[in-house]
Amino acid sequence: MKTIFKIIGVLILLMIFYSIVAMLAFSKHYHVEKSVVINASKEKVWPHISSTRAFNVWNPFAKADKNIVITYKGNPGEVGDSYHWKGNDEVGEGEQEVVAIVPYQKVTSKLHFIKPWEGDASADFIMSSEGNSTKLTWSMDNELTTPMKIMKPFMDMQMGKMFDQGFADLKRLAEK
Repeated sequence: MKTIFKIIGVLILLMIFYSIVAMLAFSKHYHVEKSVVINASKEKVWPHISSTRAFNVWNPFAKADKNIVITYKGNPGEVGDSYHWKGNDEVGEGEQEVVAIVPYQKVTSKLHFIKPWEGDASADFIMSSEGNSTKLTWSMDNELTTPMKIMKPFMDMQMGKMFDQGFADLKRLAEK
């Protein structure tokens, strides 16, 4: 029985040590980025990333709640194109707005998270040609609160998984 308490005590001390190191050592700036090569031209990929409506067809975050409520504003594919979402606890609530577009090259969006926590982020889709294919890079940047720094490795894992899921769905759509 004493051995179990010792093991539990060591685990608790390790968790506390990790938390302190993470809060002090990890940067508050969070950046996640993934790329994929899609076997389609930029002209075939662009319509799937250039508007919020098209994005939400393959958006892995919205797919986590089949009852999500999405309200769109603005003109699709133009600066100001935006949407508000409200979903279950996993999806939360927030807004995304396209703030810059360079046709067939880049789309920049600002995100405002309302629930389960308040926060802001920016996201980019950057396209480049690779022969007859298109390389698409998806990135997101935001600032972490000190307690959220502890979750950074888990966030990296989850975000990578979500980006991969989205890319798989996008490839299916664009490569048709």
